Amino acid sequence: MPKGIAASPGIAVGKAYILEKEEYCILEYKIKKEEVEGELERFEVAVESSKKDLGKIKKRVEEQLGEKEAYIFQAHLYILEDPLFVQDITKRIRRQRLNAEAAVRRTLKVFEAKFASARAEFIRRRFGDVEDVGEHILRNLLKRPTLTLSHLEEKIIVVANDLAPSDTASMQKSNILGFATNVGGRTSHSAIMARSMEIPAVVGLGSITSKVQPGSVVILDGNRGRVIVNPTSRQLANYRTEKERFISHRKELEILRSLPPQTLDGREVGLAANIAGPEEVDLAVREGAEGIGLYRTEYLYMNRSTLPSEDEQMEAYKKVLEKAAPSSVIIRTLDLGGDKFLSHFPVPAEINPFMGWRAIRLCLERVDIFETQLRAILRASRFGNGKIMYPMISGVEEVRKVRRILTGIKEKLKREGTPFAENVETGVMIEIPSAAIIADLLAKEVDFFSLGTNDLIQYSLAVDRVNEKVAYLYQPLHPTILRLIDNVVKCAHRENIWVGVCGEMASDPLSVLILLGLGVDEFSVAPTSLLEIKKIIRNTNWEEVQGIAAKLLKSKTSPEAKRFAERRLSQRIKRIVQGNYSAG
Repeated sequence: MPKGIAASPGIAVGKAYILEKEEYCILEYKIKKEEVEGELERFEVAVESSKKDLGKIKKRVEEQLGEKEAYIFQAHLYILEDPLFVQDITKRIRRQRLNAEAAVRRTLKVFEAKFASARAEFIRRRFGDVEDVGEHILRNLLKRPTLTLSHLEEKIIVVANDLAPSDTASMQKSNILGFATNVGGRTSHSAIMARSMEIPAVVGLGSITSKVQPGSVVILDGNRGRVIVNPTSRQLANYRTEKERFISHRKELEILRSLPPQTLDGREVGLAANIAGPEEVDLAVREGAEGIGLYRTEYLYMNRSTLPSEDEQMEAYKKVLEKAAPSSVIIRTLDLGGDKFLSHFPVPAEINPFMGWRAIRLCLERVDIFETQLRAILRASRFGNGKIMYPMISGVEEVRKVRRILTGIKEKLKREGTPFAENVETGVMIEIPSAAIIADLLAKEVDFFSLGTNDLIQYSLAVDRVNEKVAYLYQPLHPTILRLIDNVVKCAHRENIWVGVCGEMASDPLSVLILLGLGVDEFSVAPTSLLEIKKIIRNTNWEEVQGIAAKLLKSKTSPEAKRFAERRLSQRIKRIVQGNYSAG
C-alpha cells in the first residue's frame, strides 16, 4: 500500500490514467559563429510562441475555473520575461555556441539545483513552474504539438510523476476523480489545484507510476495519504462505506461555516486564514474565515523580472480587502531572504541565511522597496479593514524605525492629496526568542502580536527542522516554547492587545487546545483547515483547557508535557474530529 502525503482530503475509487511525461531527445552540438544570430532568433520565436500558448491557457482557465486558478499562468508569463532565466539561455547560445535546445536544457538544470537548495518545501516546489515554462519553449523549438487531457470521456484518477499547471489546465474537471503523484508536497501545484477543484490528492508517493498499470482500479485516500492498487472486494466495500462517512462528515462541517468559533462556555476566539495571494481569498471566505490572519506578500515579488509597482501591489491588496470585508486582512510586509529569493534582486550568499539579511532587516536597509509596499497597503486599506504586520522583529528599536517610516509616508500622501487609510493598525510577528522575552516592551509599541510558531520553535531550540539528523528535537511542547508563548500572551493582555498564532501549531488539534488554554485570541490556518479547527473550538470548554495548560507549564521535559497533553486531550480530539476513519 503506497504511502504519501495527504494533499487534499477525500476518497476516490476509480480507474488509473497514467500521464506519461513527454521525453525529448535533445541533441547537444556546437553551432558555427555565423549561425549564432539565427539560433538566437529561433529561440526568441519559441519564447514568443510560448507566451501566446500560455496566454491562451490562462484565458481558458479563467473562463472555465475562475481567476484564482489562472493566476499561476501569469507567474509563468513573468518567468518568460525574467532576465536571469532568458539571458542565461541566450548567453549559452552566444558565448558557448550551443544549439538553443541544449541551452534551454542546461539552464533548467542550473535552476533545478538552485531551487533544490532552498529549505522551504514551498520554494523547492516552485521549480516545477520554471520547468513547465522550459518545456513549452522546448516544445516550440522542436515543433512538437501540445498534449492535453481534454479528450477524456470517462471518470479517472490521474497518476503521474508530477502535474504541471499546463497539465491540469487541459483537464475536464467533471472527469477527474483525483490525483496521485510520485513527487510533490502540500504546497505543490497539483496539491493546490486538487484542493481548489475539491478532489482528493495524494502526492510524494515515490514510485506510484511504476506500481500502477493503465486502467487498474485504485483507491485514493486523500485523508491519510494512501493509495491501494487493485484492491480486494473487502477493501472496496470498506472504502465505499468510508467515502460515504467522509461526505457526511464534510456536510456536518459545512453547517459550521456560518457559526462563530466559540467555546462551550462562551469564549469567542478569532479564526482566520493564511493566504499567499489574491487567488486564495475566495476559498478562505467560502470556508468561513473571519478575515485573513496572514497575507504573505513576498509571492507578489517572485517569478517575475521586475519589482512590483506601487499600483500593482495596491490592486492586489485591494482585491483581497474587498473580498474579505468587513473582516480584517493582516498584510505581512515583505519577508524576503532566508529561502525566498528573487532573480532580479539578488540577496547575497550567507552561511546562515535564516539568521541573516532578511525580512524587516532587508526592508529597513532597502527603504525604497519598503516604502513602495507601505504606500500600497495604506492606499488599499481604504477599501477594507487592512492591518500591517512586520516579520522577524527582534527589538523595540526596529518597531520605532518602522513607525517613523510609516509616519513619513502618511505625511507625504497627505501632501500629495492621495487618499489612504490613516488609522491602520500595526503588529509584529513574534518569531525570534528576543521578541518573545521582551514582549512586555513590544506590547507598548503595537496593536497586536502574531506568534510565528514555526520559526519561534526553530530559533529557540536551535533546530533546523528540515535536517533529518536533528528533526526529532523540533518539539512544539518543549517547556521553553510553552513558557515563551505564555509570557507573550500575558504581556499582550496586560497592555490590552490581542495575540494570534499563524504557524503550524494553529492547525494541529492538540496544540490548538493548549494554545486556547494559554489564552491565545486568534488562530490563522490554511483555508482547508478552518472548519476542522472551528469544530474543535466549539466542542471545548475553555476553563477546562486553561487548567490543563497551567499544569503543562510545570512540565520539566517535552516527553512529559506531550504524555500529559495526550492523556488529557487525545481521546477528546478523536471524539470531536470524526474524520479519522479506520478502513481496511
